[in-house]
Amino acid sequence: MAGRPADYSDVHILLVEGKRSDRDSFLTGLSKKNFQVETTSSGSAALKRLEKLLPDIIIVDAASLRSSGVRICAALHDFAPRIPLVLVLEEGVTINNSNNIDVVLNLPFTLQKLLNRLKPFLRQQAKHVKIAGPIHLDTLTRSVHCGEHQALLTPRLAALLELLMDKTGDVIERAALFSKVWETDYTGDTRTLDVHISWLRQAIEDDPRRPRYVKTVRGVGYRLDVQ
Repeated sequence: MAGRPADYSDVHILLVEGKRSDRDSFLTGLSKKNFQVETTSSGSAALKRLEKLLPDIIIVDAASLRSSGVRICAALHDFAPRIPLVLVLEEGVTINNSNNIDVVLNLPFTLQKLLNRLKPFLRQQAKHVKIAGPIHLDTLTRSVHCGEHQALLTPRLAALLELLMDKTGDVIERAALFSKVWETDYTGDTRTLDVHISWLRQAIEDDPRRPRYVKTVRGVGYRLDVQ
């Protein structure tokens, strides 16, 4: 019996590539495999995108950019050193890899070969991604995905969401949340917590004023509701 097809719908890839008429974009094949793929046409555009959201993997199609891709990869690695980098080069092109690039592939190659080279990173990602219903939190990069919403959280917001996800469905008292996230014994004024809850709702809710996931339990605290 054939194994169950892999589900890559929670994997976000940033694809840096130019337009080419001699071959299909990697976007086509990766999208058919159900990856969530976003494309940019230059390294500078990719860096701007990273300021708002950190993907799981970055693929730089240097062959389509008429470039070696080395400088682009170096800039991307400096900005987000934990994100795996895949560099695609023209046939016969070689580079001096300074260990910033995780995978180097020379054209031509099959989509399956690309997937095989990505799989180790996908297994690694699974270890540090928390899932609660539609909410996916990468605890290393602090990026969160919820439906159509994607955001890069501050360390404190990520800690707050992680704590709520660990106690999904349970009401956590405001003082307990504040004490754990802010690592303090003083819980006399938790208004800062309320502000951060508001920011968290803006990151994941369709309508932050009528939250579907992060619920307020009046007089007690907050609860994360997911199906």
